[in-house]
Amino acid sequence: MSGTAQLNVGSKRKRWSSDNISEIMLYVWTVLVLIVTLYPLYFIVIASFSDPYAVGNGQVWLLPSGFTFDGYKELLNHPRIWIGYRNTIAYTIVGTLIGLAVNLSAAYALSRKDLFGRKTITLFFIFTMFFNGGLIPTFLTIRDFGLYDTFLVLVLPFAVGVFDIIVARTFFQNSIPADLWEAAQVDGCGNLRYYFMIVLPLSKAIISVLALWIAVGHWNSYFNALIYIKDDALYPLQLVLRNILITNQMQSDMGTGEAAQVALRLANMLRYSVIIVATIPIMCIYPFVQKYFNQGVMIGAVKS
Repeated sequence: MSGTAQLNVGSKRKRWSSDNISEIMLYVWTVLVLIVTLYPLYFIVIASFSDPYAVGNGQVWLLPSGFTFDGYKELLNHPRIWIGYRNTIAYTIVGTLIGLAVNLSAAYALSRKDLFGRKTITLFFIFTMFFNGGLIPTFLTIRDFGLYDTFLVLVLPFAVGVFDIIVARTFFQNSIPADLWEAAQVDGCGNLRYYFMIVLPLSKAIISVLALWIAVGHWNSYFNALIYIKDDALYPLQLVLRNILITNQMQSDMGTGEAAQVALRLANMLRYSVIIVATIPIMCIYPFVQKYFNQGVMIGAVKS
């Protein structure tokens, strides 16, 4: 073998070795990030099935210790838990539909270059992202509109999401060709028909992204219910779970002797069970929209 051939082979081996080392390091780093990201969730799952004393003593880190369903039994047997589930499902479905209708319509209108005062209207929207009237004026406004302590108070006043509008507007500008509107006009298509029959069917990705964002927001929301709802029959799941945790913690703090120990043990078990009960429904929905989620986020974030 000539000297040149040997040099080429050595160079290829060196490059192959360097590429492999970089790839291995990348895989190792990815696995470490995955572990750091997923382990807290995994720990909550195994802790919810473990004896709270074992969790407190650091005996639970890979597998459950003192396996028990007591936390889930106590939580699911609570008389208000299913009412909270029902209310939250209703708030999430209705709130998501209203949010999509409002935000997508506003985003499409702002994406049209022939909209008079488009930049000024956009500035007004952006202004509300940084400044608002505050809690007390908002409360007084909601009360004066007759929405206080009603079902609509959690789905109507906060339906507009400026960030969602900006993302959807960017998607429409970058993904819906202007030639489609010109062709639709030639065929006698009006604005509403074009929006519902052409724009929306081509926007499944961004619709899925916004639907997930809005649904998760409604599912996790409890502060608005805490402020604007006093009828416990309208409480969402998050507020019901919060009240259960506070009640059990107070019982453990106020009790004495063996009763206090039992209440403390139950309160510690409920902490982890509450997280699992509150997050499982959303985690089950995410895989069905994941394929649209990545696409919608990337397209909607290209440029403003």
